[in-house]
Amino acid sequence: QVQLVESGGGLVQAGGSLRLSCAASGRTFSSYAMGWFRQAPGKEREFVAAISWSGGSTYYADSVKGRFTISRDNAKNTVYLQMNSLKPEDTAVYYCAASLSTAQGMGARGPGYWGKGTLVTVSS
Repeated sequence: QVQLVESGGGLVQAGGSLRLSCAASGRTFSSYAMGWFRQAPGKEREFVAAISWSGGSTYYADSVKGRFTISRDNAKNTVYLQMNSLKPEDTAVYYCAASLSTAQGMGARGPGYWGKGTLVTVSS
C-alpha cells in the first residue's frame, strides 16, 4: 500500500505557474511509477503526466506537453508537477497516482493508487 497526499493547488491567473507536490508514504516509493490525472467539473478524469520509477522516462497528454513538467525526488518520496503557461481549461482537481506497473500506458491502464486531489483554478 502507498498513501498519497497532494499539495500546492490554488487560484492563479491565466499565463501563471503553479507547482503541485505529492508526498508518498508506505511501501518503497521508488518501486512505483507515478503520475498525475485531473478532473474538470462535469468531465471525466483524464491523464496528465507520468514518470518512471527512476525518473528517466516521462509521458504527457498532448494538451499539456511543453507546458507541464513531471519530476520526482526518490530521496524525499515526492513527485512534482510544474505547470507553466496555465490556461482556464487547466482548471480541475489534480490527482496524484501511483502504479506498480510501468509509467508508459498509465493513462490508458489507470494506476493502482490515488490521492484525494488538490484543486487548481485558473482565472481568465
